[in-house]
Amino acid sequence: MAEARVIVVGNEKGGAGKSTIAIHLVTALLHAGAKVAVIDLDLRQQSMNRFLSNRRTWAQASGAKVPEPTTPTGEAAELLLQTPVDEQPSRFEDLLREAAAQAQFVVIDTPGADTALARRAHQDADVIVTPMNDSFVDFDMLGQIDPVTLDLKKPSLYSEAVWEARKIRAMSTRRSIDWIVLRNRLATTEARNRRRLDERVQALSRRVGFRIGPGLRDRVIYRELFPFGLTVADLSPQVRPAPVSLTHVAARQELRSLMQCLGLAQGDAPDIPIMDAEEEADEPSLAVS
Repeated sequence: MAEARVIVVGNEKGGAGKSTIAIHLVTALLHAGAKVAVIDLDLRQQSMNRFLSNRRTWAQASGAKVPEPTTPTGEAAELLLQTPVDEQPSRFEDLLREAAAQAQFVVIDTPGADTALARRAHQDADVIVTPMNDSFVDFDMLGQIDPVTLDLKKPSLYSEAVWEARKIRAMSTRRSIDWIVLRNRLATTEARNRRRLDERVQALSRRVGFRIGPGLRDRVIYRELFPFGLTVADLSPQVRPAPVSLTHVAARQELRSLMQCLGLAQGDAPDIPIMDAEEEADEPSLAVS
C-alpha cells in the first residue's frame, strides 16, 4: 500500500457525530491542498456519499468551484454491496489499496455498529478518531462506571475493539495507531454532569491510551450546510449558500483546532484558510435559491 495516511472515524454508538466529523475532515484537508480519498463503510445510511453527491450537484447548479475527493462518490459502497458478506473485508482491502495509491489521505467513515468491515478498517488505520456526545450514554460504549460511586470500572466494548485493532496492527506492521476521542456537540453552558464525565474520560484515557481532542459544538451552521454538500471550510465570498454571521468564524476556528489536534494542520498540510471576522461580516451573501 502507498504511504497514504488512513484516518478512520469510528464509534459503535450511533448518533455520535461520526459523519459530521468525517465530512469536515475531508473538506478541511481538500482546502489545505491535500489529495483525499473517501470510503463510506456505512453501507445502509451512506451519509458521507450523499454529502459528496450533494456537493457536486450544488457546485454545478451554482457555478461554484469546490474541491472534491479523488474517489468517485458511492463507487466503493456499490462494489461492497455487490460482494458476498464473507468476501467484503477482502474487497475492502483492494479498495483501500486503490484509494491509497491515489491520495495522501484516506478518510473512512464507519457505521455505528460492530461489523467485519468496520473492524478491518480499524486495523488498517493510522489514526482513529472517535467522536462522542457529552453524555454518559455515549461514554458507556467506551468505559463502564460503578452505578453507585460513578468510578470507572473497566473499558467497555468499543475500547476493547480498538485495543484489539491496535494489537493486530502492531503485530502485522510494527506500527502504532494514534487514537483520539473527541468531546463532540458540547453544550454552551457548564454543568456538574460535564465535570463528572470529564473526570471519567480523563481516567479512561490514561488506562487505555487515547488522546482527548476538541470536537465540534452543536451549531446550526453544521446542519445547515450539509444539504448543499458543504462545510464551514468551504465558505468564501464565492461560496455562500446561506447568510454568513460572525458565529461562522467561531465554527471555523473549532475546525482549525480539531485539525491541529489531529496533526493535520502542521507539516502534513497547510492551515485551513480562515477569513477574519471583519471580512466575514462585510462580505455580501451569495446564497443560491
